[in-house]
Amino acid sequence: MTVLMRWTDRLNQFLPELIELRRHFHAHPELSGQENQTAALVAGELRKYGWHVKEAIGRTGVVAELGSVSDSWVGLRVDMDALPVEERTGLDYASKYQGVMHACGHDLHICIGLGVAKLLAAEQPPLEGVRLLFQPAEEIAEGARWMRNDGAIKGLDALFGVHVFPELPVGKIGVRTGSLTAAAGELEIEVIGEGGHGARPHQSIDAIWIASRVVSGLQEAISRRLDPLHPVVVSFGRIEGGRAFNVIADRVMLLGTVRCLDLALHKSLPTWIEETVKAITSSFGADAVVRYRCIAPPVDNDSDLTNLVEACASSILGAEQVIRLKQPSLGAEDFAELLEGVPGTMFRLGVAGEDGCAPLHSGQFAPDENSLRIGIEVLTATILRWKEERLRSLND
Repeated sequence: MTVLMRWTDRLNQFLPELIELRRHFHAHPELSGQENQTAALVAGELRKYGWHVKEAIGRTGVVAELGSVSDSWVGLRVDMDALPVEERTGLDYASKYQGVMHACGHDLHICIGLGVAKLLAAEQPPLEGVRLLFQPAEEIAEGARWMRNDGAIKGLDALFGVHVFPELPVGKIGVRTGSLTAAAGELEIEVIGEGGHGARPHQSIDAIWIASRVVSGLQEAISRRLDPLHPVVVSFGRIEGGRAFNVIADRVMLLGTVRCLDLALHKSLPTWIEETVKAITSSFGADAVVRYRCIAPPVDNDSDLTNLVEACASSILGAEQVIRLKQPSLGAEDFAELLEGVPGTMFRLGVAGEDGCAPLHSGQFAPDENSLRIGIEVLTATILRWKEERLRSLND
């Protein structure tokens, strides 16, 4: 019996139960840093499979290991948190909590991790040196740092990750060497003007009007003053200002995000943005306070590990089902925080069904559950192949 046939038999036995578990997670989503019930359920399942489990790693994270002593350790990271999004899928197992939804597929990620855990725990002879990281708070780009600070990646020689990808159909995966995601930052701009009567705007400094010039002016400056071969995206998602319909606002707060693929350029952007914003506001007699927080560096996929994922996926799915992604994503992923000193790679898992799939972070996002099997098989094969090759190299 081949390894794949053995997995098929095992998967056929427990996949229905895993799908029900995924639907439970989907119906009971928890926001970043609040994944208490999710983590407790994950930890209980892992203990049933025979893993050594540690809870409260990275606050609400879970770490599970096979074996306690090994010359080589390989890890798999999956994330657990949901988003503050109102679900509009109409599914029977839709979120029971108003305004909270697994709109990024982390419920699928959790169950992929549990499926891998169940398959690996059944391997004979028993495996040594495998670590699973069930991470909280990816959506606020904090959880990976929390887990790293608690020692979750200590001693790892390789780390794998997966993320659902609605641009690819079920049955395909996407791989890419080098930059997979962008560096990301959080931008806060406070425009400070001078209030006045709405009927006499010339006697005030209109912070709302000037804030609108900041929004448009930044976009214009990016297109004319930065190298277009190194794209930069600045998007504002929140604006606050004003107290009454007939009073000109003296202060406006803009909150947004910055994305950039070039790490050196990203490091220079906070100063460039502050100088640009202050130039705009001062030209209208206002002032500005600019605050910038780096959210996550770019995910830099290791070439050898990416090639390993590609080879294993090709053997399972067929080479035509494995796509080499030509472009990175401007989305952020704090998986990058776990790659400081640890080589790793993340691949994209196709989740679009016959009718397609709504984009990530949409209230209508509904990935095809057939992708669950594919994610489990590809990651299990990759981890086992890595262990085999590592053992061979240590014995040579």
